[in-house]
Amino acid sequence: MSERSAPPKDTAGPIAGDSHVDCAMDAATEAFVAYRNMLFTVAYEMLGSATDAEDVLQETWLRWVGVDLDTVLDRRAFLVRITARQALKRLRTLGRRKESYVGPWLPEPLLTAPDVAEDVELADSVSMAMLLVLETLAPTERAVFVLREVFALDYDEIAQAVDKTPAAVRQIAHRARAHVAARRPRGTGSPAEHRAALQAFQAAVETGDLQGLLDILAPDVVALSDGGGVKHALLRPVVGVDKVARLLAVGWWKHDAERSVEPVQVNGGPGLLIRVDGEIDGVLAVRVENGYVTGAYHVRNPEKLSRVEREIAVSRRLPGH
Repeated sequence: MSERSAPPKDTAGPIAGDSHVDCAMDAATEAFVAYRNMLFTVAYEMLGSATDAEDVLQETWLRWVGVDLDTVLDRRAFLVRITARQALKRLRTLGRRKESYVGPWLPEPLLTAPDVAEDVELADSVSMAMLLVLETLAPTERAVFVLREVFALDYDEIAQAVDKTPAAVRQIAHRARAHVAARRPRGTGSPAEHRAALQAFQAAVETGDLQGLLDILAPDVVALSDGGGVKHALLRPVVGVDKVARLLAVGWWKHDAERSVEPVQVNGGPGLLIRVDGEIDGVLAVRVENGYVTGAYHVRNPEKLSRVEREIAVSRRLPGH
């Protein structure tokens, strides 16, 4: 657990040494740690930003330690409710920020463990492609969709988290589900197929092999890049196999810099970690469907690359559930 989101070691409160207070703090810490990975994933899927998700977890912790645990019947539900409320509040703020963002906005990439790819539903829910679909939902719709479809919370729990009635949440969930179903990527393939496609893609990119790219890219492939106005990036999506292949074959490498490419797991799927002169320059997440690359998401914004040197734990599994 990172220092930023860990329960503070010197949390202010009643005088240390009071056995009842110490036991309460121990219980609060134990519950928070047990659910932390799940809470982070809730916040990240709602926000598309690991940085903001970590901030939400810190806010959740500060509120959680002020709660009388004797009054809490379901600690998991209570923690999810706090997290969702804080994430929803931040999501509305982020929406205003994105209106002035320079160029396309992409989610903050996460390096994920290989076992995430084995959980098909989890890998799909944190994928770049799905997070971009979720960006098209209104904030409350996104929160309801994530809590219901990814984490299978019941309507009453979600209603408390988003301050709506259960009946209203059912309607929002139905609307969000239909919206996502019409836009979500279809067909993913096995982890082995992903690895094979990534190997072919990497080889073609590194050598500038135009024919190799034409062979591995899907006809309707989409390329997006995010420089945040700080690094050079595409100002709009590039669509179609010919355009994307030529972009990758001709415009990818600069001859005046030493570049290296390392295959990694990005957001539960295949990706490439790109270094220039030994320093991380970007992450390229790759969407593979039925053996072909259908999406290439290149993140170069330095503010979004602080977490790509270590794996981040994501989970939709709830301890004891």
